[in-house]
Amino acid sequence: MAKKKEITVEEKLRALYDLQLIDTRIDEIRNVRGELPLEVEDLENEVAGLNKRLEKFNEEISDHSHQIKTLKNNIEVAKETAKKYEANLKNVRNNREYNSIVKEQEYQELEIQLSEKRIKEFQTKTEQTTLAIEELQEKINGRQSHLDNKKKELNDIMAETQKEEELLLKKSEEFEKNIEKHLIEAYKRIRGNVKNGLAVVAVDRGASGGSYFTIPPQTQMEIASRMKIITDEHSGRILVDAQLADEEKEKIDKLFQAV
Repeated sequence: MAKKKEITVEEKLRALYDLQLIDTRIDEIRNVRGELPLEVEDLENEVAGLNKRLEKFNEEISDHSHQIKTLKNNIEVAKETAKKYEANLKNVRNNREYNSIVKEQEYQELEIQLSEKRIKEFQTKTEQTTLAIEELQEKINGRQSHLDNKKKELNDIMAETQKEEELLLKKSEEFEKNIEKHLIEAYKRIRGNVKNGLAVVAVDRGASGGSYFTIPPQTQMEIASRMKIITDEHSGRILVDAQLADEEKEKIDKLFQAV
């Protein structure tokens, strides 16, 4: 059985830097979207909340309408009952019966007055709620319009970048498979600890890319020899020499063009 070829340190450095270039491009694509996805989500939640309030207002209007209908029906019943008592007055036999019927008539009149008063109250509430609905609907229309514009903006960006991002994510996964597990774990840990996501950087004018701390000449020579993996003592980033970086950039640029 053929022995598996040993991967050199230089090949590991090249693979790590290639992965960094791909992941940086993915970061750039996502940065183009910026805060748009969160803005869209916040606006969607806001519009949903406003529509919930609108639904509650409409339920109040419906309830007021039902209450008014019931009260009007109560008035009609009270009027019919009062008429019956009026007819009964013609057949009273004594003062006791007369007083009893008059009291019932007065009670029905009070029922009518109370119902009419409550109808006016519900009508006033309906008018106030209707005004609140109009104001709320205007606000909803404004926020919905803003949301639609933000969604279109996001969709336009997604249409331009989503395919490229998906292809690059697949490439990133493919490149990861060619790198030892402990190096990938270190790479991801460094990416998570630095602001710009640069875990592998080139030495630029004697300084570490990304942190710009000067690197001693002896260390620069070791980096250029590509005999071992060296990290920046200040930022923890993995360092590669400028020539290697330029060669890999040219290679990966061709990959981006193909994507």
